[in-house]
Amino acid sequence: MQQVKLGWNGPMVSEVCFGSLAVSPLQGRVTSEEGVEVMRYAFERGVNWLDTAEIYANYDQIKMALQGFPEVRVISKSYAVTGQEMIQSIEKARKGLNRDVLDFFLLHEQESAFTLKGHHEAWEELLKAKEKGIVRGIGISTHAVAGVRAGALQPGLDVIHPIINQEGIGIIDGTLPEMLSAIAFAAEMGLGMYAMKVFGGGHLATKPEESLNFVRSIPGIQGMALGMSSKEEVDFNLNFIEGKEISENLRQNVKYRERKLYIADWCQGCGRCVETCPQGALSMTVQREGRGEQAEVDPKACVLCGYCGRVCPHFCLKIV
Repeated sequence: MQQVKLGWNGPMVSEVCFGSLAVSPLQGRVTSEEGVEVMRYAFERGVNWLDTAEIYANYDQIKMALQGFPEVRVISKSYAVTGQEMIQSIEKARKGLNRDVLDFFLLHEQESAFTLKGHHEAWEELLKAKEKGIVRGIGISTHAVAGVRAGALQPGLDVIHPIINQEGIGIIDGTLPEMLSAIAFAAEMGLGMYAMKVFGGGHLATKPEESLNFVRSIPGIQGMALGMSSKEEVDFNLNFIEGKEISENLRQNVKYRERKLYIADWCQGCGRCVETCPQGALSMTVQREGRGEQAEVDPKACVLCGYCGRVCPHFCLKIV
């Protein structure tokens, strides 16, 4: 597979990064064992880096997949705010992945310069970890135009993981042209950038070739994290990226099946999911008499990240 340089000073990596959210417990598409098989298959086909996060709760799964593939780099992320929280997050990743040195560690979902300022203690700890040599590169993930611009100006930052797709689905504070402008600004700084939500959380999965080509054409985006939960999805995406023929049989095997966020009718209306959703796709709505408020999802805004299900105390939300 084609190798790309992640920013001016970053390592050489495959154009495709394995997005492990799709095989994690957070989405529950496959069993842990099946997810390990899919990851290892992608590594055998030339994918040499993987994206995860503390919230995905899949370090043990990744550790199993990495056995025999020591060259595969791992990027993880944390919502840590304080320095102590970041220390704990880094140590959790090192222990969970069985690696003394982490390739990259990012602050998760930074929205603006104000958000970064609020996480300054955690960022300072990342800088210290990089100086000590226990983390090789640091950065942020973001769904926001302002997040990309703030990240580009953040001292010591190596990598930005922005949301970007051909329809601008999931951008929380601006338009697609504004996000492309922010990415161009960050590219001038020589930063490593790899895209997330290339298929818009499934909304663009009916036109995969067009979606992939759009992101590949963006100057400054070196790679992309693709969530894949089957060997067929790996074959489809990598065959396309490598310019290989895609058989009709393979195309049918990965034919898009509509997915949605399901909210069970026993929802208690606590509102934790609404507070957690970065897309503003969830709201509280009054149900039939006697039931009080319950969560409701706007399917057009939902990018099927599954983060809401993790905070629901009654296990009401899941992607089906």
